[in-house]
Amino acid sequence: MKYVSVIVPYYKKKKFIQATLNSILNQTYKHFEIILVYDDEDKTDLIFLKKLQKKDKRIKIILNKKNIGAGKSRNKGIKIAKGNYIAFLDSDDLWLKDKLKFQINFMKKKKALISSTSYKIIDEKNKSISFRHTEKVITFEKLLRSCDIGLSTVIIKKNVFNKKIEFPDLKTKEDFVMWLQILKLFKCNVYGLNKILTKWRKTRNSLSSDSIQKIFDGFKVYNKYLNFNIFKSIYFLLILSINFLRKNS
Repeated sequence: MKYVSVIVPYYKKKKFIQATLNSILNQTYKHFEIILVYDDEDKTDLIFLKKLQKKDKRIKIILNKKNIGAGKSRNKGIKIAKGNYIAFLDSDDLWLKDKLKFQINFMKKKKALISSTSYKIIDEKNKSISFRHTEKVITFEKLLRSCDIGLSTVIIKKNVFNKKIEFPDLKTKEDFVMWLQILKLFKCNVYGLNKILTKWRKTRNSLSSDSIQKIFDGFKVYNKYLNFNIFKSIYFLLILSINFLRKNS
């Protein structure tokens, strides 16, 4: 049976982290490890996390000497991962109990390098806000114009990272760059499992909900990481923004 490495970057999410880890530990698919990357110079929460670690030997904790951000923390987790597959879960998001079982079987059937699922958006009190349904097949050209892939829904085959692909140093959109790099390099698609298997949490101070930061980082995606010229970068950023507004109106 295939082994899964679940990478969880942690920064000041004590309120949610126990539920997040429990959503992994309660999976019906049991062949996994959890790599929790502690990305905080303040080690106050570390005592609490080590207590959780003692309850299950599958939890591994990596300490960053300083705050380096979620993307770079995931890169560190990928480097030590032992799994055949790499899964990502942010420290305030949740998985439904059959997430790994359904998605790993789906990837085997599709022979997919990368896959995502539909997800539910919840608030800080676990109240449902809305849903995002994934498309069955997401091509590079389609992804350039619209990205509804929830990071905490994604699973990638470990051998993809043999090509030294990694998350860039961005505050937001680092996952968008990662998906585009994979599709461009491997000339593949993202296969979407249209089943809600993840709960993505929207918080008031979440970087992923910061529209201004998303605009700046969105431009960098096209201009810096895809090497588009300024006009082409602005063009695709406008299309991305319009599609986002349409889906959230």
